[in-house]
Amino acid sequence: MSDQPQSHDTDFRMPEARTLPEPGVPSIAFVNWVGLRTLYIKEVRRFFKVQLQTVWAPAVTTLLFLVIFTVALGRGDREVLGVPFNTFLAPGLIVMGMIQNAFANSSFSLLVGKIQGTIVDYLMPPLSTLELLIALVAGAVTRAFCVGIAVWVAMWLWGIDVSTEHVWAIVYFGLMGSIMLAFLGVLTSIWAEKFDHAAAVTNFLVAPLALLSGTFYTIERLDPIFQAVSALNPFFYVISGFRYGFIGATDSNLAMGVVVLLALNIGLCALCYGLLVRGWKIKS
Repeated sequence: MSDQPQSHDTDFRMPEARTLPEPGVPSIAFVNWVGLRTLYIKEVRRFFKVQLQTVWAPAVTTLLFLVIFTVALGRGDREVLGVPFNTFLAPGLIVMGMIQNAFANSSFSLLVGKIQGTIVDYLMPPLSTLELLIALVAGAVTRAFCVGIAVWVAMWLWGIDVSTEHVWAIVYFGLMGSIMLAFLGVLTSIWAEKFDHAAAVTNFLVAPLALLSGTFYTIERLDPIFQAVSALNPFFYVISGFRYGFIGATDSNLAMGVVVLLALNIGLCALCYGLLVRGWKIKS
């Protein structure tokens, strides 16, 4: 037997120390689908636990708007854009309920975490900033479409003609409007320090823009100055484009609405992302 030491394939030398990522830089390059799905499900279950308040109550309230304007005011035989007034009014009320509830959902998530001291539940999980933002917005959009479907069913049962003409317009403008208000809700929850602040944004920004967006009228009947002002209201493009999907007529430029809403959502997404990365009013 040879006295020379036997060679072995195994090298018992200590491996070189691996370089750790910088603090705050995700060590996983791909999307954390499990975490993203978990947070999304949490957001959906949160409003579904009180669905009588978050889904069905808005449907009843919206239906009451329709009843008041078509029955109490005696406008059942009036035509707007070539269709009965109640048919003209229904799509705008549906999407108005959708966007208002999208805002209500996303403006609550981070705000209640800051007030109750549970904001760490959003910041500590291994989720990137973009994944956190996507989950919050997706939960708000889900609530918006649940409300929209509930309102549509309620109006159909009431006997309103809510048949569709252009499904793409319903999906696009409903989605863009819900995403826009979801981003605005996230911005509100980042900025607000108490529920009064969120309520102020709802009462002095969201509600006026929604009511003055052509939901109950066409801007063609307005003074040219107010027509120009309406053209600066992004809610106007959401409601007008969504209505086009139902009645096939509109009082706005659809192409402009498509571009404006897409550009606005990209800008709001970038703003939300930047503020969340900085931890403005969230991280000490």
